[in-house]
Amino acid sequence: MVEITAVKAHEKFEGVYWVFFEDGSKRLATINLTPGKRVYGELLVKYKEVEYRIWNPYRSKLAAAILKGLEVMPLKKGMKVLYLGAASGTTASHVSDIVGNEGIVYCIEFSPRVMRELVERASRYRKNMVPVLADARFPAKYSWLIEGVDLIYADIAQPFQSKIVADNADMFLRKEGWVMQAIKAMSIDVTREPSETYKQEIGHLEERGYKIENVVHLEPYDEAHAFVVALKLKK
Repeated sequence: MVEITAVKAHEKFEGVYWVFFEDGSKRLATINLTPGKRVYGELLVKYKEVEYRIWNPYRSKLAAAILKGLEVMPLKKGMKVLYLGAASGTTASHVSDIVGNEGIVYCIEFSPRVMRELVERASRYRKNMVPVLADARFPAKYSWLIEGVDLIYADIAQPFQSKIVADNADMFLRKEGWVMQAIKAMSIDVTREPSETYKQEIGHLEERGYKIENVVHLEPYDEAHAFVVALKLKK
């Protein structure tokens, strides 16, 4: 039996919590939008009649970024989010918890096999998650389905990651909207130092009209990954 001693709201980020255990440890969590339902085998704990999902930083780059000192995390209740590379829904489901039923998470995923897992594990029970089987490189192909969004979250294993993000933002992101992007250096160029790849990808965002607000590196949770938060500037 897991003993919980306290739950406290995160000191900076809306919808994120610290769960304190009897052994003195603490872990990140979100309030479960679908009580009793797990997405990726995560631990569910209840405190004062509220159920929380423990957020694993080894399975979620956003959780890793928070633990590595992320200073800016613009996700809020009621936001519309375009999630590029949703995979089977691990991080997307925590995003779903944070934006709540007042928000929406459009989940773009290219692999039919992974999409089946996304539907079965996450979006089947979550009314605010909209799974879309599509290639993020071609946003025009799903433009008929998606309204303007407040934030784009990207976790895609493709070359030209920032170009893909910016192309989607040009089509869907509102003025002064946000981008949160996990840069996977080895998916871009295995022959270069990760630091060079980060610089290149961040530079592309800046060239496309984004102000970089925060960058953190995700080791030891993910090797050769950086996490970037950027703001779309007015034109």
